[in-house]
Amino acid sequence: MERLDQAQQEERVLDDLKLAFSHHFSSPIREVIPIRRGWLNYKWKIATDFGDFVLKQYNRERFKSYKPETLQLALGQQLRLSGLGFPCPPLLTSNGEVMIESANGERFVVMGYCQGQLVSPGQANIHQVYDLGRITGQMHRMLNDGTLGRKSSSLFCPPAREERMKHWIALQELAQISGNSHWLAQVETQRIATENVDLEWFEWMEPGWAHRDLWMDNLLFESNAVAAVLDFDRLNYDFPQLDIARAVMSCAFSESLDLSLASAFMEGYRQEQPTATEDRLLTRSLQMLWYMESVWWIHDHMELHSPPPVRFAEEMNWLAKHINVLPAMLENL
Repeated sequence: MERLDQAQQEERVLDDLKLAFSHHFSSPIREVIPIRRGWLNYKWKIATDFGDFVLKQYNRERFKSYKPETLQLALGQQLRLSGLGFPCPPLLTSNGEVMIESANGERFVVMGYCQGQLVSPGQANIHQVYDLGRITGQMHRMLNDGTLGRKSSSLFCPPAREERMKHWIALQELAQISGNSHWLAQVETQRIATENVDLEWFEWMEPGWAHRDLWMDNLLFESNAVAAVLDFDRLNYDFPQLDIARAVMSCAFSESLDLSLASAFMEGYRQEQPTATEDRLLTRSLQMLWYMESVWWIHDHMELHSPPPVRFAEEMNWLAKHINVLPAMLENL
């Protein structure tokens, strides 16, 4: 019954958006193919009189977590980058607006349909990973070319060690009470890593504009290159190094970090960012990613969640176990 209700809801939303699309773009939608990816937002590949596009609806409940002006800025940057030749979907506008609202109050965007294939995390080849590094460096250069200016602070403000330790100690107590030994072991691993990691270098990390969701589900590939970078919704002023680390963990981690793939990414990145010569850039990027994301993914009942969060939890556990040997492991990267 619930699945039927969801299907009916999706059909109602689609009917509403068909009318809105026809009104704003003077073309009917000829064909619709659902895209079953992402969380809560509906997406469809649509065929129209002037080409194929992706129609993306923003779930009303999820939309409440966005600041509308921040999302508008992110979509505006996607539009700007696509106009500059960066491989990301162009966006259609109506009366100068990228985000459109239907008669029933559904918010949606229409973007170009990009050819390419999804590659599972940890399964990219070395040529694809090199090109992902290059494309990431190009994106960071474009986003930080002065068009957007700078902000007084980054979105992620690393908490003090004491605050993060309180988090893990509280979770440790809950894990002990629950009797879940697997969860307890993971929390203990995170607590020990937090206790011992060197955090002094955080203050030297340079903030800037970043994609902030650069993982394999948001990338399309050709056989030896990146075809498109997708989903700019989380773009904001943060640490571009987090994009580096998120991409490397997503494309180069499978039970362990493939150093040849990590090296290929950094080589590609520096093709577009030759001044990115900071000592231990990848090490520090990975440590910061772990410090930010570990509290997102390590919690009780992780086994009940869908594959992406389980994968992220595995990444966080591996990083915690290796947090202080990363400098030696990734020397010169």
